[in-house]
Amino acid sequence: MNISKYLEVSDEVKLALQENRPVVALESTIISHGMPYPQNVETALNVENIIRENGAVPATCAIIGGKLKCGLTKDEIEILGKGGSNIPKASRRDLPVLIAKGSDGATTVTTTMMIANLAGVKIFATGGIGGVHRGAETTMDISADLEELAETQVMVICAGAKSILDLGLTLEYLETKGVTVIGYGTEELPAFYTRKSGFGVDYRLDTPAELAKSFHVKEELGLRGGMLVTNPIPEQYSMDPDVINKAIDEAVNMCNERNIKGKQTTPFLLATIKDITGGDSLASNIQLVYNNAKLAALTAGELCKLN
Repeated sequence: MNISKYLEVSDEVKLALQENRPVVALESTIISHGMPYPQNVETALNVENIIRENGAVPATCAIIGGKLKCGLTKDEIEILGKGGSNIPKASRRDLPVLIAKGSDGATTVTTTMMIANLAGVKIFATGGIGGVHRGAETTMDISADLEELAETQVMVICAGAKSILDLGLTLEYLETKGVTVIGYGTEELPAFYTRKSGFGVDYRLDTPAELAKSFHVKEELGLRGGMLVTNPIPEQYSMDPDVINKAIDEAVNMCNERNIKGKQTTPFLLATIKDITGGDSLASNIQLVYNNAKLAALTAGELCKLN
């Protein structure tokens, strides 16, 4: 398979990988669909800076002009930010058509894992993964992120599954698929905007070195699939559980009333929750992404020591 005709790895990322220096993949849906312009571009560039400050090279992923890109320029990030929701949200099923048409696309957790894996990047930082949506027992609305975690060898560092989801069912699905769920410094699954959910994780690990060694051993054993690290939002940015849960319930009801389904569900819910909370949820979202980026950079550095 000649993937090079479809995949472009930036010179900076390519050199870092050749020299066994740490690289951290980043998604682009958060730029186009996660927050408004220009805050989206500012946040994306801040995340890249945090990764650099912690000793790693950022590799923001996207589809630009029909190419799978691992490592974007500032101009390309600007294009995604200004394009906003007009940029297609690209999951696994969208790639063949978007590439064939020469289109742009904002990569989800799923497609960022795919691009990172193709490029040889092992660590990926994001806000939160998708999962089993509330009411999925009748709608069958289950994120492709869970399937990708079961198949693709990338460590995903996040603040837990988005709290708009059914967290219990999401954990059950991951268990069925054999995906290890690690709590960084916690035995409880963080719930994105808050540090606690009431659900336990598989293991608690407390240092980037422990995270890196676990992933390294997994690779040496030849076990397929990724590894999920859930990193609680910093205490000072954590939201009041009663406030955020009430906002989520209200947003979910509005989503159901308007019959919003599929890939539009998560952007609608996040935007609605932002409005209900007066922007507090967006502020928390940004801070948890920064926190995950730092941990990912440190973990990538430790992983390079083992290679």
